[in-house]
Amino acid sequence: MRIKHLALAGAAIFGIAAVPAPAFADDPQPIAPVKTAGTSFLTAVAITANQPVEVGAVTGDYLYWQFTAEAGQRPDLAASVTLPADGRTGDESWIIEVFDGLRRRQACVAGEQSPVAARDAAQVTLGCRIRQVRSWAEPQDGDPLPGTYYVRLSSTKVPEADLGLPLKVRLTLTAEKGDLDADQGELAKPLVPNNQPGTVLTGPAPSASPSAEVEESSFSMDWLPDFSGRWFWTAGGGILAALTGLFGFSLTRRRRRA
Repeated sequence: MRIKHLALAGAAIFGIAAVPAPAFADDPQPIAPVKTAGTSFLTAVAITANQPVEVGAVTGDYLYWQFTAEAGQRPDLAASVTLPADGRTGDESWIIEVFDGLRRRQACVAGEQSPVAARDAAQVTLGCRIRQVRSWAEPQDGDPLPGTYYVRLSSTKVPEADLGLPLKVRLTLTAEKGDLDADQGELAKPLVPNNQPGTVLTGPAPSASPSAEVEESSFSMDWLPDFSGRWFWTAGGGILAALTGLFGFSLTRRRRRA
């Protein structure tokens, strides 16, 4: 009987061990790559950290993306441009730029921001790592703050004959965590721009103060002009001109005979 119980217990344990692992233990699904890019700040395509970007473009295009950065992160961008194999006539200069939500250009502390591709080069690599995003800053400072950031990739100098040649662009974004011990502050509102041009921002109507009601009910003197030095000079000049005219008339008029 004891042997039978042991066999049943072993079978139960084996059956529990044979149960497949739950679904959440599987490897995470890869992030879908971004296949498009914007042509301006308003049409910038949103990307996230570690999300691959693979875009087909032509020489002379301005490519825009946007991402969100939090306090303590150090965004790092790496881009590679596969140049056309045939048809190029000269060297090309490329640049990658990062702007914050207020359209302020951020300085790159690492990476090749503006390389030059030779005529026979098959690829050009660019990179830009901005400073650590702070939780607060003084109004006159240009430090990176939490909010939306824009990436612009473009060619700054290219032969006119090479405009329109096809190329491929790859971009990756990483955001490592830094040190926030030195900040000792907090930003009231992230730097996220209003991307709805033409709309009117409405708010609560200001309430009339008691002093304003008293002024409206009292006698208004708005019709009187604001006296200044110009009024006194004008009035004095008019009086002086009138006296001069009377004096001249008294000298020139003839006296009547008795």
